Amino acid sequence: MQFEVLAKAFDEAERTTSRTQLTSILVDLFKKSEPEIIDKVIYLLQGKLWPDWAGLPELGVGLKLLIKAMSKAFNVGESDIESMYVKLGDAGKVAESLRSSRPAQAVGGLVKFIQKAETARLTVAEVYDTLARVAMATGEGSRDVKINLIASLLSKAAPLEARYVARLVEGRLRLGIGDATIMDALSVAFTGSALNRPAVEHAYNVRADLGNVAKVLATRGLEGLKGIAPRPGIPIRPMLAERLSDPQEILSKTGGAALVEYKYDGERAQIHKLKDGVLIFSRRLENITHQYPDVVEMAREGIRAEEAIVEGEIVCIDPDTGAMRPFQELMHRKRKHDVHEAMREYPVAVYLFDVLYVDGRSLIGEPIGTRREVLSKVVAESERFRLSEAVTVSSAPELDSFFLKAIEEGAEGVMAKAVHSQSVYQAGARGWLWIKYKRDYKSEMTDTVDLVVVGAFRGRGRRGGKVGALLVAAYDPESDTFQTVCKVGSGFSDADLEKLDELLAPYVIGHRHPRVVSEMEPDVWVTPALVAEVLGAELTLSSQHTCCRGAIRKGVGISIRFPRFIRWRDDKGPEDATTTKELVEMYLRQLKRISEEAVERAEPQ
Repeated sequence: MQFEVLAKAFDEAERTTSRTQLTSILVDLFKKSEPEIIDKVIYLLQGKLWPDWAGLPELGVGLKLLIKAMSKAFNVGESDIESMYVKLGDAGKVAESLRSSRPAQAVGGLVKFIQKAETARLTVAEVYDTLARVAMATGEGSRDVKINLIASLLSKAAPLEARYVARLVEGRLRLGIGDATIMDALSVAFTGSALNRPAVEHAYNVRADLGNVAKVLATRGLEGLKGIAPRPGIPIRPMLAERLSDPQEILSKTGGAALVEYKYDGERAQIHKLKDGVLIFSRRLENITHQYPDVVEMAREGIRAEEAIVEGEIVCIDPDTGAMRPFQELMHRKRKHDVHEAMREYPVAVYLFDVLYVDGRSLIGEPIGTRREVLSKVVAESERFRLSEAVTVSSAPELDSFFLKAIEEGAEGVMAKAVHSQSVYQAGARGWLWIKYKRDYKSEMTDTVDLVVVGAFRGRGRRGGKVGALLVAAYDPESDTFQTVCKVGSGFSDADLEKLDELLAPYVIGHRHPRVVSEMEPDVWVTPALVAEVLGAELTLSSQHTCCRGAIRKGVGISIRFPRFIRWRDDKGPEDATTTKELVEMYLRQLKRISEEAVERAEPQ
């Protein structure tokens, strides 16, 4: 397939504000894509070369190196290109403009300008393979290799192609197309019906490689997807939980009984033991093995199987007492350049709570009782590598008692899990099989929410011209959209504020993103990518915001009163943010609590 076809699809996707139209654009693109390169089309569409979990180098090479490549490709001075970049603010538009005004240069210096380059046609495979070589180039002389490879692509590209080659190279494609939209389009393009989307999603949840899933679907159809099963080395998308604050309500949701585990304040990890080593993946399925060599050793010694996939929480502990430390302490470890020094200063323990695969046997379709039994047999427990603290309860007092014990011992709450015959592992899904019960839910909005940045507002006074507030949104998985919740302008430190413009720059777009539902008009629109933890005084109804509109009262949505920024959630992607459904449930619980408190105040003492 010619790269021009992909570039035109990129351009159309960038200009549309309709998610329906965006899906239609992708359906048309996938139908034009040959099955043998559909995986490469998917990766480029996501602005990457391979899944994040692969642990391979990222594509972005930096603006300075890209400018040098453009200078070589178009025979223009670097200072002139830098001036154009300052004016246009987009390396892609700079490359497009330069390519429009000049014939292509033959890289290598033998011939400066040749007309044949005008008719050279880039293919998707050529662009992908060249970019892969750019990403993988290391060692002495790699800088020149990267420049020459990028220049070779730009010299053959048409103007529109040059725009997207440059953006791919810099790692700033700016499309923001979510996995859900891609799955919708794949099901229509290759099965003829959106009704087959659940089969595509299930395959993706079990094998978190959308390019691979697309290739199986394109070459072998729906039957091929049925053969996709857990494979050590390829992460499974994690099962998610709902949240409730009443023990009795929790048990009613789980069928009267529940396995209740400590909810540890650490980093969720999916640990894969393979015949030749151990891999660790984060909640976002990023390969974090290099950050935890101590956990690698614990898993190698503690998992009594040749191959296995287990899940647990990595928790920072006090080296003297063994007591659990808060999550923030674990984040110090991530910032340390010397991993072994970090291991000494911030030791960890691993608390395992699930097993998904053991020696050729998939366990995701088994009930939790079976999975827990297998987990206990496959793990040789030690002081710092053990099963999560857990009990089975069938009454609210039992649940609450265990909850208080968890809090006293440093956990942030408990996770209640259904134990009936249908308590399977729902990869990538959120449901009432798992329910979070955290201490913060005991009062008004002292429980934070994770919201996605979709826009920004310029400040006034000393912040004049600079970003001073963010427009944030919740995620609606049913419509695959981000619905605005509030404008956050407090809680930022001076250092946070100084970095905001730079942090948002790669995601700034010229119009509302098609997956964003908003009636507010920020000064700057942003591709949904960054997740912020936000805390407020209470949830309130709003005529301005679109989150959960109509769910509580016709024509109004849900917002947060007095919101303030807490921290960035780098461990979460936009689709991992708090959902609109969660906010509705939080609002209804708040109403119930306020009503009960009013009754208590009205009763005679």
